[in-house]
Amino acid sequence: MLNKDLLQAQNKDLMQKLSQALKEDDSDKMAEYLQQFSEGVQDCILQEYADLRGTNDTAILAQRGIRQLTSEEKEFYEKWAEAGKSDNPKQALTDIAKAIPQTIIDTVINDMQEAHPLLNEVDFINCQGAIKMIINADNIDLATWSTLTSAITTELAGQIKTMDMTLAKLSAFIPVAKDMLQLGPVWLDNYVRIILSEASAGGLEKGILKGTGKDQPIGMCKDLDGSVTSGVYTDKSKVKLNTLDATEYCAVVAPLAKKPNGGYRTVPEVVLIVNPVDYISKVIPASTVRDSSGNYKNNVFPYPTKAIQSSAMEEGEAILGLPKKYFMGIGAGASGKIEYSDEYQFLEDNRVYLTKMYAMGIPKDNNAFVYLDISKLKALDLKVQVTNTEDNPVNTKQKA
Repeated sequence: MLNKDLLQAQNKDLMQKLSQALKEDDSDKMAEYLQQFSEGVQDCILQEYADLRGTNDTAILAQRGIRQLTSEEKEFYEKWAEAGKSDNPKQALTDIAKAIPQTIIDTVINDMQEAHPLLNEVDFINCQGAIKMIINADNIDLATWSTLTSAITTELAGQIKTMDMTLAKLSAFIPVAKDMLQLGPVWLDNYVRIILSEASAGGLEKGILKGTGKDQPIGMCKDLDGSVTSGVYTDKSKVKLNTLDATEYCAVVAPLAKKPNGGYRTVPEVVLIVNPVDYISKVIPASTVRDSSGNYKNNVFPYPTKAIQSSAMEEGEAILGLPKKYFMGIGAGASGKIEYSDEYQFLEDNRVYLTKMYAMGIPKDNNAFVYLDISKLKALDLKVQVTNTEDNPVNTKQKA
């Protein structure tokens, strides 16, 4: 669990700026905001270390994001800190054959999912070094009552996809002030997990929602059956959604119940992913009702829906779909090692490290997501009628 105090308003503002820079592919701004964010996190951890250095209460430490490490994790951080303190950290790290323990990657994934609702909804797994992943494209039934004819086997084979997990790489820079290397493994772990999860989550969200497919995931908004130019997938055509009236909204949801190659599936719930501004200015007004007591109730949809905000979405657009129909795999790179980086120097008294991860994602089928135009989404027309009668002058009725 991340230390909530480290993600206060000022840091959230920085992460929003970082997300915007990521959306615009502005590497200079990304470096600037990551520097500010990492400096703030390091200052908080150094202060907490000073306050809690004599505390052995695991419950208190856990509340601050300090977790108990496995022996493998402890050894990894000890060797990293030792190499980082040397006069030649690049060579010292090269001499360490130990890769990042998979348990650290698992914890980073959990941290990202806790802080970013979208990542908690998709089929998101740690590939643990796998080069290729086999996914069931449409939850097909592999059992049959009849003879397994060549036609059936061909149909089944077409729905089982093999994904090359090395197609897209996710590089994360970790600036570590020299003072951080003195704190010990558990505190270094807390810092590394925060930086890795926050720095990676924005890139993952962008890839999941809008990824082009060229050296990055294939986004939910992409047409798997459309044209592909130099590895870039085209967007789906946007469907206009002007109201959350039951008839109009359910008409948009209904196609999700159709499997891409025939047949039907149940749709117990959908997600609606929108820009934070649109969520406040459009979705809330369109999905808010008043009960008989006059109290407002938000996020009331005519079909079971979970609304998710993401800065990777532009204003005026949304994605509606089945989140578990999106597969995202992430894992350490080929070596899984932490490397010393000369590419960026964010701080004066620092060491900058680099970890190369790979992450690849794709919708499991082309009918799982709808790309929406919500630029004209109207607010719900609330009407309140109050009637008084001579027999009961305080009797009131409200209609929404």
